[in-house]
Amino acid sequence: MNFRLIPTVLAAALLVPLAAVAGPRDPQVAARAGVRSGGELSLRELERRVLPTMRGMEYLGPAYDPAAMAYRFKFIHNGRVVNVDVDARTGEVLRQGR
Repeated sequence: MNFRLIPTVLAAALLVPLAAVAGPRDPQVAARAGVRSGGELSLRELERRVLPTMRGMEYLGPAYDPAAMAYRFKFIHNGRVVNVDVDARTGEVLRQGR
């Protein structure tokens, strides 16, 4: 038996649980987990609420911030990008601006 491998194997075994505690790094994974847990509204529901209020603007798409539990919806109007930050838990518009 090769005893020099034991410290390496032990170190690897200790790092695996740390990666699980750190949580998902992919924002999509975090967003799905929030919806599944019931703590956040789905992207479709948020879009259903916000998009009709942005008449005359072209919707470019969303970006999710798992730390803030919020989406940033991006629109373009008269050649300028307009960001709308929406709380994923309540659907409340937090901020709207360029």
